[in-house]
Amino acid sequence: MVHRAFTFRSGETGDRAIELWFIIAMGLSAAGYTLYLAGLQRHLVEPNRASWLIWSAATGIEAATYAAVNPNAPQSWIFGLSALACAVVTLVMWRRSRWRAPTPSETACMAAAFAAILLWVAFHETFWAHMLVVAAVPISFWPTWQSVWEDRARERSPAWGLWTLGDLATLLLATRTHGSGVGEYGYILVELLCHASVWFMVGLATINPVRSFGLRRGRFFILDAYRPAANLFAVGETHLGKAVYAAAGFAQGETVIRFSGRRVGADRVPALMQGTDDRFVQITADSFMGPSGRIDDLINHSCAPNTGLRFGDDGVILIALRDIAPGEEIAWDYSTTLSLPAWRMPCACGSAACRGTIGGFETLPIERQRWFLERDMVAPYLRDVTPDVRAA
Repeated sequence: MVHRAFTFRSGETGDRAIELWFIIAMGLSAAGYTLYLAGLQRHLVEPNRASWLIWSAATGIEAATYAAVNPNAPQSWIFGLSALACAVVTLVMWRRSRWRAPTPSETACMAAAFAAILLWVAFHETFWAHMLVVAAVPISFWPTWQSVWEDRARERSPAWGLWTLGDLATLLLATRTHGSGVGEYGYILVELLCHASVWFMVGLATINPVRSFGLRRGRFFILDAYRPAANLFAVGETHLGKAVYAAAGFAQGETVIRFSGRRVGADRVPALMQGTDDRFVQITADSFMGPSGRIDDLINHSCAPNTGLRFGDDGVILIALRDIAPGEEIAWDYSTTLSLPAWRMPCACGSAACRGTIGGFETLPIERQRWFLERDMVAPYLRDVTPDVRAA
């Protein structure tokens, strides 16, 4: 394989084209990461932590092996920028996330990345190390695909479109530098397809606000308007700390958000669930849903809530108890999931119905317990704890 040195010689048409595509690819990639970081800081996106943790390691390996397989290729600089930016995004997320055990698919991807390191360092098989990481890229996207499939608003960022267009510019750059073979094009094409798949799933309206692809009532449609309310929530500050506000209106009975933390045993829950530790939702007598690292962690308690939790086969869903106007704080009653007789927490929600203390479900007035039970807005195990409330 013949490789050209990475130099731009002014005055030559071919080199000017190479320089142009290099600048475009670098600019699109940098713009994508800048916008994504801004959205992350403002809680406009809810990225999958597992995918980004894998990408921060895999992109570094990939950038190094690509440069070794394709020395002096200008696109190596683009992959180096991506590796550095992935690490920065992961570090920002790490500060606002909690550790959790990896899933089987995440473990498989990390194993593939580790195998690539062994092939490269121990056996000096750079090409196969490079190809192994290329094969691991779609695996690393699997957690993000699952997350977006559940709720595409989690990744409503124009960054995915910019990365896709940046990959396309990188592909054109590779052709201009006379690239050939799977060793040079494999990673570019896989990245292009993976980024484009997420862009497609969240809606092409993230770049083009007029038209997009998607589903409506079970039917696929093309070139149809997409609802422009990309972000349904805003995070602000109250006297209690961070709070979640509706950026768009919700109708009574409408799903507001899905709670997505992992199940943990009661023995692993902090004894004092206050402040940043107040991120646990009791789901059975001896287990809790832990923090998700997403916006659902920031939703506060209110003794006069406008939402309630409903437990079903499709998970734990926050439902609007009444119409919610844009700009209104979203809150639910913590007592509707709790049954801890010894646990109490002072309440300062500020509502006219404030009880002064948050306790277990049994601390609510009987008529209030019945009100939540009739609307199926309590943890299912509480029905066994209070079997005679409906008849009271």
